Amino acid sequence: MSILEWTDLDRKAVDVVRALAMDAVEKAGSGHPGTAMSLAPAAYLLFQRTMRHDPSDPNWVGRDRFVLSCGHSSLTLYIQLYLSGYGLTLEDIERLRQWDSLTPGHPEHGHTAGVETTTGPLGQGIGNAVGMAMAARRERGLFDPDAAPGTSPFDHQIWCFASEGDLEEGISHEVSAIAGTQKLGNLAVVFDSNHISIEGDTQIALNEDIVARYEAYGWHTQVVDWTRTGDYVEDVQALHDALEAARAETDRPSFIRLRTIIGWPAPNKQNTESVHGAKLGADEVAATKRIMGMDPGKSFDVPAEVLEHARKVAERGKADHAEWEKSFADWRAANAERAALFDRMARRELPQGWAEALPSFEAGTSVATRAASGQVLNALAPVLPELWGGSADLAGSNNTTMKGEPSFIPEEYQTHEFPGHRYGRTLHFGIREHGMGSILNGIALHGGTRPYGGTFLVFSDYMRPAVRLAALMKLPVTYVWTHDSIGLGEDGPTHQPVEHLWALRAIPGLDVVRPADANETAAAWKTVLEHTDRPAALALTRQNVPVYPGTDAEGVAKGGYVISEASTSQPQVILIGTGSEVEIAVDAQKLLEEQGFPTRVVSMPCVEWFQGQDSAYRQSVLPPAVKARVAVEAGIALGWREFVGEHGEVVSLEHFGASAPYKTLYEQFGLTAERVAAAAKASLAKLGHDKGETTGN
Repeated sequence: MSILEWTDLDRKAVDVVRALAMDAVEKAGSGHPGTAMSLAPAAYLLFQRTMRHDPSDPNWVGRDRFVLSCGHSSLTLYIQLYLSGYGLTLEDIERLRQWDSLTPGHPEHGHTAGVETTTGPLGQGIGNAVGMAMAARRERGLFDPDAAPGTSPFDHQIWCFASEGDLEEGISHEVSAIAGTQKLGNLAVVFDSNHISIEGDTQIALNEDIVARYEAYGWHTQVVDWTRTGDYVEDVQALHDALEAARAETDRPSFIRLRTIIGWPAPNKQNTESVHGAKLGADEVAATKRIMGMDPGKSFDVPAEVLEHARKVAERGKADHAEWEKSFADWRAANAERAALFDRMARRELPQGWAEALPSFEAGTSVATRAASGQVLNALAPVLPELWGGSADLAGSNNTTMKGEPSFIPEEYQTHEFPGHRYGRTLHFGIREHGMGSILNGIALHGGTRPYGGTFLVFSDYMRPAVRLAALMKLPVTYVWTHDSIGLGEDGPTHQPVEHLWALRAIPGLDVVRPADANETAAAWKTVLEHTDRPAALALTRQNVPVYPGTDAEGVAKGGYVISEASTSQPQVILIGTGSEVEIAVDAQKLLEEQGFPTRVVSMPCVEWFQGQDSAYRQSVLPPAVKARVAVEAGIALGWREFVGEHGEVVSLEHFGASAPYKTLYEQFGLTAERVAAAAKASLAKLGHDKGETTGN
């Protein structure tokens, strides 16, 4: 291993990092100083010596990525961004956790330059890092598959810092197992093993051999123990050697257990839970600064020579960047077609005429929307190479496998059913929905590819934390959630989503799309792919539904439209349906029209898209003067009250389902055309429009 040049200025800079962490939390009155203090040498080493990055261009394609999975220790990242020259100032460090600052309590992607992902919910960052590593390999396969290892401009490393809390969360198992199976040699995780969490010594809840666990996953493992001599010695050379060995290991992901003492070198609070998530207090801060040879009377003190020394990393970064640009230019010159694809994907632009590949379905036929979605993916495969994804072991049910496309898998793990290779396209997450969600986020964060992942809608519950973060980060991730209602039938209430649609619609920034038929499904995919600033969920049927003559792709893109107009120009009642319940609404329309009630049917596949339209359009679909309304959906009523108003009715399902054929369930639970028609008449009666008939007396 190379001998690390580690000068007195480097050691002084590390102590400045510790002091800034203490000062920032002290001033904010809250925060997590302890880990930022003990990880100071590791973070400084990574940013100053190990990681390939250019602070003057945080979005440089050829950069290594750094993920701080233990996002509560945000200062670990912020201080390195400041010292390296990413644009954060000392004032930004002073404004930790304050309104409108660039240093919020947890790192936020898109808010602060140099922050690769939003972290804080523990374990998510490891999943993001796994996704980034997978995306890097997929992109290399798209753009430069034949280059020798380490010679492509698309070769780079994903670095991740993780804590005990990250590894206690179950998601860490899911994503780490996938990383081992995928043999992601471009991924390295440094595990900060400090044995302290909020409740103190972690042995109260954590006692497994974590290194052995990662060996069992198939990772390359190393241990760097700064307590091994009985004294605490921050052996930076040993950590440097381990990081370089991790970079050299290209056939397996790497795991480094770094034994630290949290809060080092605070004399009274080191190695305690009190230094984990609270300020140290003025006396302890002063005592710690004295130990480090610093003036206890100064706060946020960064000597000019320290900052000048640390900022030299920007010069090295620019040099690395310039060298990379030469290899990138050579690649572009030799790969004009691939370079054009790279440029288009980098801009997240869709190719000219791509939508012409979308299938259309004949009115009067009957197709499950999950099957229609599968046909859409098959049709788009040749024209959108950036689109890739798979399922949490439900490919045959979710229809997420593009026909003829190889699986993304090391060759030795391909199967007869799913042949593939390292640069393949079809993802296999196994039964790991939560891990799938965080990996999809990492893929989207990494670059221009567009990932999708499938499971049953009811199991979106397992994915929800990752879905929420996708919405928070405005990532273009697509969820293919099938078996969207009691319409899945015999599997029963454990698998039948009831509360899920509105629970998901409650997530700000998530588009929940429940298409009524096959053509709406194709239009939904088109609209989703045209959006690059938000995640979307497709809720798709298991059962066949009719293909309607009135489907309108533009109406789908607007979230709601008139799919079947009333017999007169002035409807007396409006029926609103989504998904498979549009069929019930259309059948109820016939009953009401026969009874002399002009009835309009509105298909509302996406509440979020509809709410995004201007008032004039919304009123054209739902005229304020027509107050007799019914919404019908095989789930809880909740948000439909907004659309039907005080005189309207909702035909819904306010309880769990049951195990039976789906038609029986719809009939027994009153999700029928007759009940919708009766609800419409009840709404009319509230308004005095249902006068009844003379009895002849």
